[in-house]
Amino acid sequence: MRWVRSSSLSLAFLAIFVAALVGQAFTGHSSFNHEAIAHGGDTISLGRYLTSSSFAVDVMENWQSEYLQFALYIFATVWFIQRGSTESKEPGHEGPGSDPTRRRYSWWYENSLVLVMVAIFLLSWAAMAVTGRVDYNATQLDHQEAGLTLWQYAGSSDFWNRTLQNWQSEFLAVGSMAVLSIYLRQRGSSESKPVGAPDAETGSEAE
Repeated sequence: MRWVRSSSLSLAFLAIFVAALVGQAFTGHSSFNHEAIAHGGDTISLGRYLTSSSFAVDVMENWQSEYLQFALYIFATVWFIQRGSTESKEPGHEGPGSDPTRRRYSWWYENSLVLVMVAIFLLSWAAMAVTGRVDYNATQLDHQEAGLTLWQYAGSSDFWNRTLQNWQSEFLAVGSMAVLSIYLRQRGSSESKPVGAPDAETGSEAE
């Protein structure tokens, strides 16, 4: 129970994630079959839907944008600041800084967080391209039209529409958080300054 309590934040989000993914599976399956019936096609089982490119591309489409958001934000907060934001270091502290413990770490470990985030982003983006192509070509086949190669699909409007509609929302959310945390508060949250802190007070790594 002590472990559960000390890991409650990650466990809570894991539970929410699983619940949302299950909900997406059922609603996506229902929507897929509804569209199939509307076009005179055959319905499929839930199990088959979960292994389909239609379900996979929808999942990967969101995963890649989320991990891109985190990777860019982690890297951007090394070099850029926002005065008064809890998401920023103090003005004048831009850059990687120095290690206060004066220990020597490898370059890989010093940058491991952003490197893993970038790796997950690239893998999920590639998976989105592969599954998106299969799903796109299935639709093309239904309409008796030619399919696309992977490289052709990666340059298509369908691929970039799926990509950019997620990226723009992620960047808006991150930018909003950085600015709104200057003026707004949430008592008890580590993502907020103390309620009585002045707007000009900027968060820092030490905080």
